[in-house]
Amino acid sequence: MDYKNVQPLADFNWDELDNKAQKAVKAEPTQLDNAYDQTFNQLTEQDVINGVIVSISDREAVVNIGFKSDGVIPASELRYNPEFKAGDEIKVFVESKEDANGQILLSHKKARILESWERVNQAFENQEIITGYVKSRTKGGLIVNVFENIEAFLPGSQIDVKPIRDYDVFVNKNMEFKVVKINQDYKNVVVSHKALIEDEIEAQKAEIISHLEKGQVLEGTVKNITSYGVFIDLGGVDGLIHITDLSWGRISHPEEIVHLDEKINVVILDFDESKRRIALGLKQLTPHPWDALDANIKEGDHIKGKVVVIADYGAFVEVVPGVEGLIHVSEMSWSQHLRSAQDFLQKDQEVECVVLTLDREARKMSLGIKQLMPDPWLSIAEKYPVGSKHTATVRNFTNFGIFVELEEGVDGLIHISDLSWSKKIKHPAEFTKIGDKIEVIVLEVDAENRRLSLGHKQLEENPWDVYETLFTVGSVHKGTITAMNDKGATVTLPYGVEGFAPMRHLEKEDKSKARMDETLDFKVIEFSKENKKIIVSHTRVNSEITAADLGKSEDGEKKERAAKKNNVKKLNDTLEKTTLGDLFGDLNAKLDQADDK
Repeated sequence: MDYKNVQPLADFNWDELDNKAQKAVKAEPTQLDNAYDQTFNQLTEQDVINGVIVSISDREAVVNIGFKSDGVIPASELRYNPEFKAGDEIKVFVESKEDANGQILLSHKKARILESWERVNQAFENQEIITGYVKSRTKGGLIVNVFENIEAFLPGSQIDVKPIRDYDVFVNKNMEFKVVKINQDYKNVVVSHKALIEDEIEAQKAEIISHLEKGQVLEGTVKNITSYGVFIDLGGVDGLIHITDLSWGRISHPEEIVHLDEKINVVILDFDESKRRIALGLKQLTPHPWDALDANIKEGDHIKGKVVVIADYGAFVEVVPGVEGLIHVSEMSWSQHLRSAQDFLQKDQEVECVVLTLDREARKMSLGIKQLMPDPWLSIAEKYPVGSKHTATVRNFTNFGIFVELEEGVDGLIHISDLSWSKKIKHPAEFTKIGDKIEVIVLEVDAENRRLSLGHKQLEENPWDVYETLFTVGSVHKGTITAMNDKGATVTLPYGVEGFAPMRHLEKEDKSKARMDETLDFKVIEFSKENKKIIVSHTRVNSEITAADLGKSEDGEKKERAAKKNNVKKLNDTLEKTTLGDLFGDLNAKLDQADDK
């Protein structure tokens, strides 16, 4: 080529070029690059895209993803499917656009995991039924592989509606599940096979209940026995026989009537379609025992039965199976003393009773056992006449007296004022205690109102008849102060009798006051047999006031004390002025005059 005849580019005639060619030559480089790039797929890291296998080797597989360059994935990620070959389409996860060697890093395994996780979430949201493979057993349940790449946990309680003891029988089996829980943070999945069974059972229940009618008799199998009743399987739906609907008679436990897995006929008493609850009955299939009760039984008859229930207020006696009567505690004894039924009867005890009331329509019967014995109050006046003495048992205390029992059914009251002649008793507990024996005398009998008035102090003579002769007004006795208050002191006198000394009568000769536990001489200044009261004074012991003067006023007493002081003074003056001989002479003269008179 002759380069000498080549025309310089600057001198080239651009106008001669074709317009299209001219535009192509002058096109900017960026526009050319964009046009070139549009011929390839856009690529973003962390995305899942489709790719085509270009080639597979022992170490890696080359995948065309429609980018400038091909990507590579480890060959181990394709070994789960030995059928993969060049030209097959697969999903890949873009880990990086290029590594140190400028290659695109892809992952088929991560793409599968992300796809499986998305499918798990969809199954959870839509409550889909999925299939999984039970890989192994673990603590508390099983490990299940779902969607090929997700390991889910199947709790033991979610395997079946019945308790499962051996989990190993489910390993290496395919089963259907529902996804019941997903933890997005920890990528944990919980599945349940029990939920599928429950859904199926609920559908069966709805179908069965829709055809039920009250009074319908069905055959069922005893599924479970509890203390409160029996669960019956009616063929896909359960019903409950309450313990009270098993038998007309009283039973302690349902096992007395039915046994596990036993087939029995039951009647439908009630059902709740919305709550799937069915109430069943067994005793309703047999006639009511009250309908078969002997028609000859009437009020006043004596019948026998067994105590089936005991409460504080009474006892239920089963006359025939299913027919019971109540013995109220008040019909167990003629005694008015309050007691419980346990004091008279025991459970399972055979007893004879008297029919008090009988209502066949209401199916009620009241019984009594005290009627088997004569009423002690009918002959109370003959057995416990006024003035008779007896031994009684202390049963109860009140503020006003003691209730005692003379015999079963015969109680009496000892008033607190009839306990002692001499002691002042504030409460009966100071005198005796419950359960003690006490001697009593009958003071009054009221047979109509079933009341006995009793006394204890009347067993002895009234000591105040004797005290009246011993503690005469003006007499002086030794006494000990045993109690004191603002008004005065209680003084214990001989024979244990108590007197009272007002505060002004506790002044001693030296003007000091008598003290607690001090023993002094006391003069009786007042005695009342009717009120059982003795008033004493220590202050007056040293005075010369006579008994006849004790009724005078305080002013009179002061004047007498002053007069006595004057007489004593005159006596002293006389002693100073005269001799003893004069005194004795005057005294002898007065004595002679007295003799003459």
